[in-house]
Amino acid sequence: MEIGSIVLAFIGLLLALTVHEAAHAWAAFQLGDPTAKLQGRLSLNPAVHIDPIGTVALPLLAFATGAPIIGWAKPVPVDGRYLKHFRRDFMWIALAGPASNLLLAVLASFVLRGLPLLPMSVGSIALVEPLFEFASRFFLVNVLLACFNMIPVPPLDGSNVVAALLPPRLAYQWDQIRQYGIFILYGLMLTGVLGRLIGPPSRFIAGLLL
Repeated sequence: MEIGSIVLAFIGLLLALTVHEAAHAWAAFQLGDPTAKLQGRLSLNPAVHIDPIGTVALPLLAFATGAPIIGWAKPVPVDGRYLKHFRRDFMWIALAGPASNLLLAVLASFVLRGLPLLPMSVGSIALVEPLFEFASRFFLVNVLLACFNMIPVPPLDGSNVVAALLPPRLAYQWDQIRQYGIFILYGLMLTGVLGRLIGPPSRFIAGLLL
């Protein structure tokens, strides 16, 4: 991938992760938990959400080498003591992240539909081509993030949704696999199962929106 394409892809991923985490913080605040807001996480400033490894090093390495992209931002803190209905509210907080990525994908799809109406260039400056490349990558990364985060493996949002829907005893047992979650995710990625899990829903959503 060329340097310009890597920069565009990284900016798109950074924006998608930033909105994802800010959405978690916003949902938590709306449901009564001020923890994330007090820590400055209720913000669209990427600097407050960046994890040096998960947000910068691994994605850039993946973009440069063509390896499968795996990335994350700093998780938003949630203090259950502030939530009136912990299990239900925690589920809505978890869903806010993927929902925000779907919303961004919808917005990107509008941009892609509108680009043919723009002039190809302004003077000697190409206009449509770089916008199309950025919007395409931004659309795809948001669709993939939404689907990836709904996989029911800790610490992904999908796992928190499952835990909220299970009876308390089963939810407790489900939560015990959290310590192995990152190994499960890497196993799914290295065996190719991860792609088979998120591929069909990603293609369905992309086809629906475009």
